[in-house]
Order: sequence, then C-alpha cells, then structure tokens
Amino acid sequence: MRLKTSLLKEPKHILCHRKKAWNIVFILNRLFQKIFFLEKSVEAHCGAVLAGRWNYEGTALVTAGEDGQVKIWSKSGMLRSTLAQQGTPVYSVSWAPDSDKVLFTSGQQLIIKPLQPNAKVLQWKAHDGLILKTDWNSVNDLILSAGEDCRYKVWDSFGRALYNSQPHEYPITAIAWALDGELFAVGSFNTLRLCDKTGWSYALEKPSTGSIFAISWSIDGTQLAGACGNGQVIFAHLLEQRWEWQNFHITLVKRRTMKVHNVSNDAVDVLEFRDRVIKASLSYGHLVASTSLQCYVFSTRNWNTPLIFDLKEGTVSLILQAERHFLLVDGGGIYLYSYEGRLISCPRYPGLRTDTLNALSVSLSNDTLALRDRADEKVIYIFEALSGKPLGDGKPLTHKTEIVEIALDQKGLTSERKIAFIDKNRDLFITSVKRFGKEQKIVKIGTMVQSLAWNDGCNILCGIQDCRFTVWYYPNAVYVDKDLLPKTLYEKDASEFSKSPQIVSFVGNQVTIRRADGSLVHLHISPYPAILHGHARVSLLSPEQMDKVQYINAIRELPSKESQLAHMLLFSGNCQEAETLLLQAGLLYQAIQININLYNWERALELAVKHRTHVDTVLAYRQKFLEDFGKKETNQRFLQYAQGLEVDWNKIKAKIEMEIAKERERAAGSQEEGLNHLT
Repeated sequence: MRLKTSLLKEPKHILCHRKKAWNIVFILNRLFQKIFFLEKSVEAHCGAVLAGRWNYEGTALVTAGEDGQVKIWSKSGMLRSTLAQQGTPVYSVSWAPDSDKVLFTSGQQLIIKPLQPNAKVLQWKAHDGLILKTDWNSVNDLILSAGEDCRYKVWDSFGRALYNSQPHEYPITAIAWALDGELFAVGSFNTLRLCDKTGWSYALEKPSTGSIFAISWSIDGTQLAGACGNGQVIFAHLLEQRWEWQNFHITLVKRRTMKVHNVSNDAVDVLEFRDRVIKASLSYGHLVASTSLQCYVFSTRNWNTPLIFDLKEGTVSLILQAERHFLLVDGGGIYLYSYEGRLISCPRYPGLRTDTLNALSVSLSNDTLALRDRADEKVIYIFEALSGKPLGDGKPLTHKTEIVEIALDQKGLTSERKIAFIDKNRDLFITSVKRFGKEQKIVKIGTMVQSLAWNDGCNILCGIQDCRFTVWYYPNAVYVDKDLLPKTLYEKDASEFSKSPQIVSFVGNQVTIRRADGSLVHLHISPYPAILHGHARVSLLSPEQMDKVQYINAIRELPSKESQLAHMLLFSGNCQEAETLLLQAGLLYQAIQININLYNWERALELAVKHRTHVDTVLAYRQKFLEDFGKKETNQRFLQYAQGLEVDWNKIKAKIEMEIAKERERAAGSQEEGLNHLT
C-alpha cells in the first residue's frame, strides 16, 4: 500500500464533518466574510486556543489552550465545565469512543479524565519530550500520541504501550486515525507516513511542504488532507492495497482499477470501476468491492461479468464474507446479501452504532451473525442470518468480562454452531450460539490469547497464546470429553513471529500471520485432522482411548435415537440434560437406569416413585451395591420402600427386556412412518 500525493497552493475552504455536527477547521478570512456569519463568540481561554474537538455524537465540544485549561462546551456554546487546569499548555485533546472521557496532554504526560466528578483519572508518562498531538479512535479504542522526541506511539485505553516507533529526524507534528481504525497517518517536516493500526509503516512520502501541522481523513478512508507549514495543503490517496485468497492476488493499482493475478497459471485480468474503490474483500471464490455508489460482486471463475447493484449509502465501512453470502456495513445499517445480489436481511438491535463495528466485533457464518455490543462490551447479540431475527429466545450472550474479539465457526449444522471469543484478560472461551437449558455453557480453552481464526473449511481453531502458536484440531471436545482436549492440540514456538503477531487468515491447511514489522509468514499444519473430523471412533484410537471407543460403539447399538443422543450427552458430562431428554421422550426406565449407573440413588428412587415404575429395580441394584461393599442400608427412604418388598431378579430382568423391546418397536415405527411420509 502506498500514498499518491498532490499539493494545493491556494485552498478555498476545508470543512470537517463528524456525525451531525459541522465545524470549520481552517478557512480564509475573505471567505468567512463573504459566505458565513458569526453566530456566537465567547472568551474561552486566556491566550491562544490550541485544540478543540466535537464528541462523536456532536453534542459537546472540548477546547484546550495556552492557559492549561480543558473546558467542555455545549452545542450552543454554553460552558458546561472546566475539566482540568494544568500548569502547562495543553496542545491536543481527544474524546473517548463513548464520549464520557477526555484525553489531553500535559508536557510529557498523557491524561485520561472522565467527565464524571471524583472518577479515577489515568495518567502516564508517554514521551521523553513535549507531546504535540493525540488521537483516540472510536472503532478500535486505540490511542495515538506524537511529540518532540521525534517518535509516535500506539497505546490501548489502559495506557499500555503497544507500539513505539524509531526516532525520526524531526519532531512529529501531526497524527490522525482513519475513521475505520485500520490505518493512521503521521506528519513531520517534509514527511508524510502511512501506518497500520499496529504501528508499522506501509508507505513514506517526502513532499517539500515544511512541517505538516494537521491531518484530516475523508469519511471513506481512501484519502487525506494535510495543512503544511509552507501554506500549502497536501492531498494523498491510498493505492496498491492488496487482497489474497488461494491462488489469486488482487492489487488496487489506481483509484478505479484493480489487477487480478492468478499465480497458478500467471493469468492477469484488469477490473475497471466507474468510481473509486472504497472497500473490498476476497474469499470463498468471490471478490466483493464497493465504490461510493455501487457494489460489485465478481466470481473467481469469471472476472468479465460482475454483478452490480446500487448502494443505499455511499460509504461502506466493513465487508465480511461467508460461503453463501456476505455482509456490508455503512452509516445506515447492516445488510446481508447473497452473491446473486439479493438482499437477505438487515439485522439490528437497540443502540446499534454501525460506525464502531469492525472485523473483531462482527462475525458471520452461513446461518448466523454475531455482533458485540459497543455500549456493553460484555454482550454479544446473535442473529439468524436469513431472517435477521435474534436467535432462539432473543436473549444475547453475556460474559462476565468485556469481550475484545469474536469469531463464529464456519461449518456444520446450525444447532452445533459455536462462537469463540477473547475477553480483556486475553482468555479464550468457546460456547454454543444456541442455549440448551437455562444458562449458557461457556468453557475456557486458552489463556493469554492475542489473536484467533477459524478454518474456512472445517471447524479447526488456531490462535497465538503467550509465546506459542496453538491449533485446536477439535475444540468441540470440551463438550464431549474435556480429557480429550489436550490431546487434540498442536503447539509451536511463536518467538519467530516477534512481538504481538496477528493471524490474517486460515484457509485450508495454511495459516497466514503478520509480524509486528508488517511482514507475512505462512505456516502449514497437518491436513489429516480435517479429514478425521467426520470419523470420531477412528480419531479416538490414536490417543489410545479404547474405553471411550467401546462406549461409543455401545451407544451405536442403542435402540432409539433419543437413547443414543442422551448417552452422548452423558458421555459429554451433561447428566441433567441426558435425563431431561429421556423423560421428555417417555423413556422412564432409561432415565432411572442412568441415575443408577451414576450411583445417584436418591434421584433414581425419586423418579421411580414419582412415575410408579421400577421401584423394585432401584432397590435391587441398591441392595447389590451395598452387598458388594459389605455395608448395610442406613437411608430411611430406602428402608421405607424396602419393607414388605421382595427382590426378584428374574422379574426385574424380564421387565427391563420388555422396556427395551417397546423402545425398539417404537423406534422402528417412527422409522417406517418417516419412510411412508417420504414416499
């Protein structure tokens, strides 16, 4: 990716738009007199006003000046509060994404102060020289800072350093995020740099402009403008963005032109667009590209005839793809489209802010869409992809800690769909998107996880945790047998990837990882676990789990599907769910017997008494159990029902065989009924 720059010597006017509030940033005096009128003037600071910004809702303005004061103003220009009084000038201010905190400079210190009085203030030394510029992005929640020590830095909202640049030749005088939080720009003396959100540099330009004192991005993030020390305005456009999938490499060579390179046969295709390309995504055999007015859908089998449809709004901020459909996010909402261009659904929930969504907070599969709530980051909303309605009972998934990244698996049945997520403690959890029972069963499977990705072809999960690259070949094992999970892991030392690597993609048996310096590393994992996904018994033979293989074989011999499913739940450790399923299916003996097998005697007797069946069976097994251990009955409830009851094992065995025979007949009848229905 690189920048193409141009200069404008006599700018007519520059306007900055954020949400519904308009604010004039720079304007020539003669234009001010001819076009605009002064609505209100207030004495804001003693000395020069050095910085001012609207909040993200456009309802409040923060200003800072040479007097060291930070003030909050209403939309109409009324002073709400003096947030801070410093002993040194405040050169830059920024709003937190939720507009309830303000970040400002104080010499070499950065300070985050909440608007609420008496709330905790966060302050840390950020630079070795005077801090000149800051910016806080509303999408990724990351902070930029730059100063006279000739460095720029990236921080999280807790003040932890994520990136520290090498010292430049001159002080950094401008820094600004693109609105989607994927890129930021850095300005210095005769220098304009384009950087990734993790800090490393994509491109460097050396225009003869003097120092660049301010940078402003376009809403679509494809171009920027900078105010220069020599009185000129510099404009830059993003070019040479790249997308890769399997054997296809696509490059944006001009603002309206893409080049497709098929590395398998060295074929090259050129794609022309009517307007400049804003966003694009390449996956699952399709290229989806959006311009300011239209969306183009190309098939990798035919680049000549794309499907084109008009967009409701001109600025697409996010594109996500699944095998059967794709998702577009713009300022108006969230839209799911088929690859034939048909609008499928428009999911939404109360308080949805599409401007804060990114690839870490949204995940899409063939049947499910998951969205992390920005207002409450502990909550994940889950929707049916085809209808756009909330899944199940409509209740969102709630975690005990704020969630930073989510990902849905891509294959399998809807009823088995799983979602993995990382919380702010960097712990990795997995859970089913459908709730079985009253509470959602959330299982922790990893710690200190920095990045994760599901495979596109089977439900294998990979992640970078601590200093190891880990592959969970069968993460669903935690729901079947927790003892098996460690035996399904592949681990590799990740020190070669340097600090804070990110997983870019997991396609087939190839994992692509981006290092902290921006370089890509490709890893290949074994293809055989993906083949074994459909062969549970064979998979268990390898780790020498013969007892489990025998139990699975025994389950296959059970007479009905209900019994098989219940015993699989039992195999997974879900005893209550297994009993509930058998009772709902009318298999009373089976429900009693699993409690006997688990030595849950009181529950077995309770079921037998309640349903007036197999009381003698429970008492017989209880008596045999006590005799085997040389003990006498002391439970008053069992003594009560044992009075006057003679245990006859022949009658009990005959009754059990009759129950099994009835179950077989009912299962056969259900199968015959299903065949007749198909006929």
